[in-house]
Amino acid sequence: MSSRVRCLVLAFLLLAPAAYAQTAAPGGALLDEIIARGVLRVGSTGDYKPFTFLNPATKEFEGIDIDMAASLAKALGVKLEIVKTAWPTLMADFTSGKFDAAVGGVSVSLERQKKGLFTIPYMVDGKTPIARCADKDKYATVAGIDQAATRVIVNPGGTNEKFARDNFKSAPIAVYNDNVTIFDQIAGDKADVMVTDASETLLQQKLHPGVLCSLHAEKPFNFSEKAYWLARDYAFKAFADQWLHIAIESKEYQAMSDKWLK
Repeated sequence: MSSRVRCLVLAFLLLAPAAYAQTAAPGGALLDEIIARGVLRVGSTGDYKPFTFLNPATKEFEGIDIDMAASLAKALGVKLEIVKTAWPTLMADFTSGKFDAAVGGVSVSLERQKKGLFTIPYMVDGKTPIARCADKDKYATVAGIDQAATRVIVNPGGTNEKFARDNFKSAPIAVYNDNVTIFDQIAGDKADVMVTDASETLLQQKLHPGVLCSLHAEKPFNFSEKAYWLARDYAFKAFADQWLHIAIESKEYQAMSDKWLK
């Protein structure tokens, strides 16, 4: 097969799913409903800095994805309503229609794709370890972590726990329910290591200087992307994709990025 033909075949394969989706389910009902309702309902866990955090002092959600959700609501001409969810119940809450979209460091996964649609990704990420700086050389590899003496800690119900269950067969895995204070367990020598998104390890390293170290965040164990998870309506996705494409190039997004990610 010539290179030209091969390129044409590849282009067709890439475009075919989108073309089929538009033909099979052009959608629009949910987008129309959101606009008529005057409210965009967004589910978020509130426990994953810098993407989403339910501030106990103000009782308000904050984070870059919360700011972005407000930007999307403004673009739709509606108000924003944040619906509290949790990683163990995120799928059930999403599929039961408690909200129109889920935001807050949500990783793209095929299981989630079965139930909804993702916007274009806004961040490339991947799983990488975080440990006490004094012990960082022990836990740079999956094999190094997967030892009987290693105390692995995870938050329940999300991709972090799935990664740990799939990859660590010898190391005991402790499930800790509070994703906000989980890193204090490592800092306090009550656990040894957590494997989570590289973006989160870099933030926690910043919040625990000289105590916790992110290990090879530039070369995580796997590849993942973060995006906004939408109820299955192709018109809603098309609108959100275009909004996100424009937003990422804006000064507003740069200001959000500087505020939350640096």
